[in-house]
Amino acid sequence: MSDKFTPTERNRVMRMRDQAHYDRETIYEILDCSFLCHIAFVHKEQPLVIPTCYGRDGDTLYVHGAAASRMMNNMAQGMPISLAVTLLDGVVLARSSFNHSINYRSVMVFGTAMPVTEKAAKLHGLKVISDQIMKQRFEDTRKPSAGELTATSVLAIKIDEASAKIRKGPPDDDEGDLTLPYWAGVVPLTMVAHPTINDPRLDPNKQPPDYVNQYIENFETHVTPTAKNRKKK
Repeated sequence: MSDKFTPTERNRVMRMRDQAHYDRETIYEILDCSFLCHIAFVHKEQPLVIPTCYGRDGDTLYVHGAAASRMMNNMAQGMPISLAVTLLDGVVLARSSFNHSINYRSVMVFGTAMPVTEKAAKLHGLKVISDQIMKQRFEDTRKPSAGELTATSVLAIKIDEASAKIRKGPPDDDEGDLTLPYWAGVVPLTMVAHPTINDPRLDPNKQPPDYVNQYIENFETHVTPTAKNRKKK
């Protein structure tokens, strides 16, 4: 297997090509920092984009949903789909409004979704999605019942083609604007996990497990690796 995806008409980055990345390491690193994607597909000649959670296992992404949903039914027919993941890292404020931008990491994935029907494979796909969101949680819950498995569709998307696009750094102002009297720079952004909120029906003596506390503690540096450097300052 090649370490890079070959640029094609589908996955080639057309604008700001210097920000393009086709190596699996970069693409998979971005995918592993998130668990929310947006999937584009066509339903009755109408383009649709729907957000959903995903999990990655090697070169395969798993998604799930209600067996009756139009997204799952459409994708289960083997039609090509496009999946996007974006992580917002900062607002870039330039001296001119034209040169304002954002710092971000994004991935576009192209592939074909295949239905997962065998029970063990289906449970594996659900575990992959659960682990993507929070490791150890799947083992620390009641497993899906037969009825719940029947009502749930799991799809496996082989990553046939993909590309990443990353923008980082300061504003790219024109040379003639550098002496203008306006502040310029970057406002860093990241997602943060806050302290837990107990279910009101929970036994008041029940405390969050260690893996949940560790998740909260490490969440910011997991989603935004550069946040680790900011915390050290």
